[in-house]
Amino acid sequence: MATETTGSKVLIDGIVRNRRWLTTGSAMYGGHQICEALVPVVIGVIIDRAVATGDVRELVLWIGVLAVLFLVLSLMWRFGARLLTYAEAGEGCTLRVEVAGKILQPRGIRTDLRSGELLSISSSDADNTSYMLDYIPRIVASLTATTVCAVILLTVNVPLGLAVVLGTPLVLLVLHFSAPLIARRIEHQQETAGRAAAVATDLVAGLRPLRGIGAQDAAAQRYREVSRRSLRATLRAALTQRGFEGVSATLSNLLAAGIAIAAGWFALDGVISIGQFVTVIGLAQFLVEPLAQLTVVPSWIAEARASANRVARVLSAPPMVAEGQSALGAPPHGLDIVGLRHGSLDGLDLSVRPGELVGVVAPQAADAEALVTALSGQIAPEDHLGTIAVGGVDLASVEPGAARAAVLVEPHHTDIFTGTVGSNIVVGDGAGTDAVFLDRVLSASAAQDVVNAHTGGLDTPVTERGASLSGGQRQRLALARALYARPSVLVLHDPTTAVDPVTEHAVARGLAALRHGPEQTCSTVLVTCSPILLATADRVVVIENGRVRASGTHDELAERDGAYRKAVLR
Repeated sequence: MATETTGSKVLIDGIVRNRRWLTTGSAMYGGHQICEALVPVVIGVIIDRAVATGDVRELVLWIGVLAVLFLVLSLMWRFGARLLTYAEAGEGCTLRVEVAGKILQPRGIRTDLRSGELLSISSSDADNTSYMLDYIPRIVASLTATTVCAVILLTVNVPLGLAVVLGTPLVLLVLHFSAPLIARRIEHQQETAGRAAAVATDLVAGLRPLRGIGAQDAAAQRYREVSRRSLRATLRAALTQRGFEGVSATLSNLLAAGIAIAAGWFALDGVISIGQFVTVIGLAQFLVEPLAQLTVVPSWIAEARASANRVARVLSAPPMVAEGQSALGAPPHGLDIVGLRHGSLDGLDLSVRPGELVGVVAPQAADAEALVTALSGQIAPEDHLGTIAVGGVDLASVEPGAARAAVLVEPHHTDIFTGTVGSNIVVGDGAGTDAVFLDRVLSASAAQDVVNAHTGGLDTPVTERGASLSGGQRQRLALARALYARPSVLVLHDPTTAVDPVTEHAVARGLAALRHGPEQTCSTVLVTCSPILLATADRVVVIENGRVRASGTHDELAERDGAYRKAVLR
């Protein structure tokens, strides 16, 4: 049984992966702090042994020691920072790849997170989690500095050393109790930010349809509301963190000031020398930074832990589809749907023979959407009843990659990616492209017009989400991509709603000729109400109330079925 992924495990795995760089870098940071702590000691020695006595030889000697200390501490910091930056950047990249790989795996993942939230987790949360590799060396360095200062102060004066030894843990203990509150508020802030990103992603993706129905103001108001909630959560988390940092800085400064005041008192009483007094003052000033860092440790860990929990939520999400055990036979493949219950479908039975072009008319849009969703493999088998079989084999028992290669569903709302026109049709690096078949595909999908409309042809750049193309051009490229894949069973959902009737006629003829010409054994399902496409189908079925109500050719149904005429011949 697989080990459950938790936020703690994500953090520990990152530490283990980078233990080599983390160990070396932390040691260098610790060495840097030791040298920093020794600087005021050397200055104190210079005052007592050289300045107070006028000994030039001692002055030159200890100034040389001071120079060596500065050289060593500079090199330690420089190379330690380089190693740890390498580890931190590498871990952030590793987590982003792991999260993206989990999201994009063929079997899918069962999660209620939306695309914008997944994007936030795979970017900002992955980076925040990797920052733990920066926090650990800083904690090690601060503990090293505090320990060295305590030892030196104990050597100079026992009460001063005990102030550090006893005061530091006390300050940290007081501040430790605020860590859970910080963690909760940071996690809440990250969740609300993820929801705002999800709404923004949906809004940008559907901007044109929203404008078309005049709903852009309502959508903008929805985003403003979720954005305000995210802002309030961010401000609460920021106020909590800044308040914590203010209290921690005050406590650490009070401890350092107390040590300095006590040292001045001891110097006036002759308990310690002038050089030792300067050493204590220097150490008190030096202690402010490591003490401040130690006091904000709970805030650092809380932020990293909150992000790691969100990363773990994705990595531990169970697969939507189980690993397949059955194998599909060689094409041709037919499609058999028996007793399908999903969404509005209520025991749907539908069979498509190998080589058959079948039109599906669903006057209720929910029926069409439920059918396409079930065939797409985007839902778990337990989320629907009935069977979907290809070539006589239940798709639920087939390895997802093989199942999706045999049955390709091109939804109505399709995606066009940043790249070129050609890269959106021929998926991959383009190696082994069948140029002859590609020309036939471009002709059948009427995408040749899209290629010819740009001087760059297939190399014409396409911007994010295909924003540089019209709706009709995006539809034709998506259709060309589906046709070029040559699946045994192709399901198309309203593939021509954004093209003119002349182009739609060309697509209907091209689709029938490419996939259903002589000696072709491909199966195609057209889920549409377009009479132009339905006229090319070998058979048309009508779905009403989740079941097949009628079946026949387009002409037969148009002649005898009034409801069909109303749905199709508008």
